[in-house]
Order: sequence, then structure tokens, then C-alpha cells
Amino acid sequence: MKAMIVAEIASNWEGSMTKAEKLIQESKDAGADAVKFQMWRATDLYNDKHPEWKFIKKSEITFEKAKKLKKIADRAGIEFFCSAFYPEAVEFLNKLNVKRYKIASRTCLFDDPFSLETLEAKSSTKKPVIISMGFGGNRKKIEKIFSKNKKTFCYCISEYPTKMSKINWNQAKNYSGFSDHTLGITAPVVFSLIKKQMKTKEIFIEKHVKLKNSKGPDASSSIDTEELKQLVTQIRIIEKLKI
Repeated sequence: MKAMIVAEIASNWEGSMTKAEKLIQESKDAGADAVKFQMWRATDLYNDKHPEWKFIKKSEITFEKAKKLKKIADRAGIEFFCSAFYPEAVEFLNKLNVKRYKIASRTCLFDDPFSLETLEAKSSTKKPVIISMGFGGNRKKIEKIFSKNKKTFCYCISEYPTKMSKINWNQAKNYSGFSDHTLGITAPVVFSLIKKQMKTKEIFIEKHVKLKNSKGPDASSSIDTEELKQLVTQIRIIEKLKI
């Protein structure tokens, strides 16, 4: 078994390139395989009356910022990719030569503006896609859109944070990816052990990652980079087990 371990930075960079660079470097130092950000336009997904509107707007990743983040990740020697929420973002990321795309649970519902167009844009790149199904969504429709792409579907519960008791392991074991929102590192370690016992060749683990002093809306369901290092260490041990 080989696990791809992704540090989901999301809004934990708090609109600061300095914090973003620190998170990227610390994720690399912790042994993560990739860092992931989210490219959305605030006005597409949120109302300006949202209680976190100022923070949401501040955390918006423009094309110029995405270009800078990709350069920082390249210098650090770690893969950079994104969940993109509008088709122009997909096209721009493709020009940056990202290797893959993430598809968020909310996009699978086709309720957000440009959801279908965004999925079709990702499909047209023929690049691998990682798909979270936390809100459900029409899996058959998504599989049809991505008929020519390598697909990794992730078990995911879209509650922040998720209680361990909410995880249905009998369902989770049927997925080759796990996008986890529980506190700590236990859940992805358990998932990795289950998939190792099932002799799954490749798995995908995504975990929200923050700096120790992060204060944004994603911070409450994130681990810090020291915990990320512990997670990577445990999963790499599991990979080598003779079971």
C-alpha cells in the first residue's frame, strides 16, 4: 500500500502569504506529499451578510496568488493543487501544470453556480481527480463526467469537526480515499490500517492542517503541522507492515 497524504490548508493561511509559505514548508517538513488550497470567488458561494464574510473575502485566492503559492510549493519540493470552484480557475491551474484536481463535496450537489461547468472543465484536462462525497451527490453523473479521468472517491463526512462515532467504517472501507474532519489523527490511521489489510495498492488521505495559532473557521477541525508529522509517521509504518 502507498498512501498519498495531503495537507489541506483551505482558509488556514488566513489571507497571508507569509503564513501560507510557513504552512507549505512545515507540511513538506512533516512528510506530506502535497498541499491543497481552494480557489473560489467569495460572491459565488457566500452572501456578504455571512458572519465570516470579511475573513472569507480575505482568504480568496486570485490567479496571481495561486501562481505565487505554486512557486513556493515548487521551491519547497512539494506538490501543489486545488479544489477549484469555477471553470476559469481550472484553466488557470492547468496552465500552472498542476497534476490533479480536487472536487469538494458541495460541488457534487450541483447547487453552486458553475458546478457543472467546473466539473466539465476538470474532465477536459484528462488529469486525475479526487472526489469527496460528504454531502452525497449523484455519483453516477459524476462518474460519467469523468469517464476518461483517473478517479479517487473519498469517504467524507461534512461536519466540522466530525465525531469519531459518526464514521461508518463498513462504508469507509469501500472508498480508496478518506477526507477526514475528525480531531486528531486516529481516524486516518485506522482507515490506512483497514486498507492495508484489504491489500489496497494506493490510497488518498486528506487532513486539514493549520499553524498552532490559527484562528480561522477551518482551525477548529484541523491538526497542526506537528500532528501532521505524527500522522505521516504512523501511516508510513502501516505501509511497511507484513499483514
